[in-house]
Amino acid sequence: MKAATFDYAKPLSCADAIGLVAPTEGMAKFVSGSQSLGPMMNLRLAQPEMLVDLRGIAALRECFSEGDTVTLGACVTHAEIEDRKVDDGTQGLMPHVARGIAYRAVRNRGTLGGSLAHADPAADWINTMRALDAGFLVSGPNGARVIESADWMPGAFTTTLDADEILTGVRYRRLSPTARWSYYKFNRKPGEFAEAIAVFIDDAQCGVCRALIGAIDGPPLLIGNARDLVDNPDPSLLDPYLAAAGLDDGSYEFQVHRVALARAAAIVREHGRNPK
Repeated sequence: MKAATFDYAKPLSCADAIGLVAPTEGMAKFVSGSQSLGPMMNLRLAQPEMLVDLRGIAALRECFSEGDTVTLGACVTHAEIEDRKVDDGTQGLMPHVARGIAYRAVRNRGTLGGSLAHADPAADWINTMRALDAGFLVSGPNGARVIESADWMPGAFTTTLDADEILTGVRYRRLSPTARWSYYKFNRKPGEFAEAIAVFIDDAQCGVCRALIGAIDGPPLLIGNARDLVDNPDPSLLDPYLAAAGLDDGSYEFQVHRVALARAAAIVREHGRNPK
């Protein structure tokens, strides 16, 4: 099966891109790496009348630091993060996450912003940005705004981004040099969807000790104070959080997420960070 016919444009600015989609009444799609939208179009699960290619917009590739915050442009690729071509400020967390995304061919083209806008609950960046408590930088006809990570994804494959808005980048606080972190993902082989994701960020210098349960039916569950889970290896402490994530006790999903969360906690407790 092939994609239905569509118009195509490659603007050079966000303003031009926004202007192109305004008259389409929601029938246009912004596209960057196309690693998610492309297969959906081939299966005709998505049939936009126009694709607006964002890869020609230089501003969407800009990355910079200001004080203790880091901003990454939406069109930065997974491979560029993996290869440390951008200063992500996470003490190795984001390169580790990027290295585990699908295959190198996908990482060469897939973008940070494209993954976040797709909002797959099992995707790596949607969970990582929530764990980092990132702000999502958005530009639209009414100007720029910031969407907090807690508000970005109300449900699976759903964001609070309007159809005529562009995700231009993400901003989050830099982790300190002494920060401990772990990222544990369970999938049977590379390229398959994750069945469970668990993240811990323990940064005493910044007063942060968070955990996250991801790859569930909806948005990830952030545990704002995970100190007990880091300091105490008792696995029963995990169960109330798994229940809060909507996982039924005794189910396969409950067990696999329980193992992921326990192993992620152990990595922080014993190693400080995921082994390289």
